[in-house]
Amino acid sequence: MRKLIGTGLVATAVALTVGLGATSSVATTATTWTVQPGGSITGKASHPTLKDTATGTVVTCQKMTTSGSAKSGSGLTNPLGRVTSVTFTTCTGPAGVALTVTASASKTHPWPLDALTYSSGVTHGQLHGIMGSLSGAGCTATVAGPIATTPGTVSGTYTNSTHVLKASGGNLHIWNVSSGCLGLAHNGDPAILRGNVTITPGLTITSP
Repeated sequence: MRKLIGTGLVATAVALTVGLGATSSVATTATTWTVQPGGSITGKASHPTLKDTATGTVVTCQKMTTSGSAKSGSGLTNPLGRVTSVTFTTCTGPAGVALTVTASASKTHPWPLDALTYSSGVTHGQLHGIMGSLSGAGCTATVAGPIATTPGTVSGTYTNSTHVLKASGGNLHIWNVSSGCLGLAHNGDPAILRGNVTITPGLTITSP
């Protein structure tokens, strides 16, 4: 029941996965992009977390793995990539309560990745289409955007030199919270995803 936070984790993968994020004052808005090598990609993150910022509840997973694809070449437009699978392993909430966290990303409903700005080897962007759920010990909940039926967005940055995608925000919210969650989360609570996802093979993204 104290695993309510897991619900946000989905986004974490989500996101985490191949997403990019918020804009920067020194970055320039770009309309076309160059990506190498592109093709099939995977992502791994250790100990991603999702925090309900209204209650302070945090869900932590030992590992998150993702898979998807990225475009290749120059003169590219968004979306630059798509996440088709997100898996969370060994997730726990308050007091170590075990949680099962699932994400909606699939080949039929991929999460598109849009790049927004670029500066000095760092791309800011957003991962869209995020929805997920969590369950355990009598507590269930879902994660989505500002409306329960609308997918959410995760923001972040991708750094060419490290091949790491860092999740830093977005508009995720927790919904459909069951009574078994005992106040650890409430319908409409905003959630923040934190996590560093290493992308393989490493991509180099520039603009133009």
